[in-house]
Amino acid sequence: MGQDKLSPGAAGLHLVGGLPLLRPEEQVFAAMLEGWRNQQLARNLAFSTINSRAKAVQAFARHADAFPWHWSAHQVDEWLGDLRAVRHLKRKTLRNYQEAVRSFCGYLLDPAYQWTTECEQRFGTHPIQVVHEWNTATHVQEADADAGKRAFTRNELIALFDHADEQVERIRTAGRKGWMPAFRDAALLKTAYAFGLRRNEVRMLDAVDFGRNPDGPEFGEYGVLYVRHGKAKKGSPPKRRSVLTVWDWSAEILQEWIDDIRPLFPTAGTSACWPSERGPRIGLSSINTRLAAYRDELGLDAVLDFHSLRRSYITHLIEDGWDARFVQEQAGHDHASSTSIYTCVSSDFRTRTLRRALDATIEAALKPARRTR
Repeated sequence: MGQDKLSPGAAGLHLVGGLPLLRPEEQVFAAMLEGWRNQQLARNLAFSTINSRAKAVQAFARHADAFPWHWSAHQVDEWLGDLRAVRHLKRKTLRNYQEAVRSFCGYLLDPAYQWTTECEQRFGTHPIQVVHEWNTATHVQEADADAGKRAFTRNELIALFDHADEQVERIRTAGRKGWMPAFRDAALLKTAYAFGLRRNEVRMLDAVDFGRNPDGPEFGEYGVLYVRHGKAKKGSPPKRRSVLTVWDWSAEILQEWIDDIRPLFPTAGTSACWPSERGPRIGLSSINTRLAAYRDELGLDAVLDFHSLRRSYITHLIEDGWDARFVQEQAGHDHASSTSIYTCVSSDFRTRTLRRALDATIEAALKPARRTR
């Protein structure tokens, strides 16, 4: 078979045949990783997914202190046991690591890529599959999040947003630098909640991603938000969706930010809705840091993170009586079960719902008696 007919990750494309290698074990392992990367690129997987998988495989190789053709299942057991017992990694993270090693071994064993033949010729042995159903965790339910994760209560949200506004006023009154970034972050947090956005969705917004809603003229130019960087499925581009504005205060915040404050940034010449002080777009770590700082200053529960704003959006719409299908479309969920996982209705809401149901039942039972009298 000619090289032009080989699969993208084939050994023949990454090792020069007939030439001795100075460090054969290291060079063959590096060539395997490069071939696996090309195979995943051909499957249209995201660069972030490919890079994180490669890091997991390299981490396992360091722990096992062996190359893939010497790996065994008990080495995987020891590695995963260490990750869970010593480093206390989350279940989802462990499954991602397991899947990375499984996928890499599956790639090496595929006859189309000829790595088993290459290893037999060079090292007298070959890789085997070391990740099996009996030594890996099973994904048995949709919800992967920590059980402690929850939505903000309404009072907690009010406290958070008020605190964010107070920091802007405090910095500005003191004549110090930093009031504009503080204003940006306050507006960003409110926007993330107002539209139920994920962290990267709000970060990747552009100033032109808003439009008018003919059925909601009171929101002006901010009646609908067009999400262009939604959560993607494996091997697919980012998912797009439109989110309708439901609260008038969110349109007012966006108008003030985009029209009055954003142009003051030295990097505002770009299309990014949330520019940073030095670059065209705010970083993910900055978003996390600001929310965590405000949360800790207020003494709020440490389980509240940026994604809790999205949980709050879905929960509060449900509590306010919005149609469940509408909430599902707003959140961009394919299935209603996904929306239900995010819903963390408060005990007060459940109590009110129960009370209304009981009152309606009693009222219906009393009506015939009243007619008889």
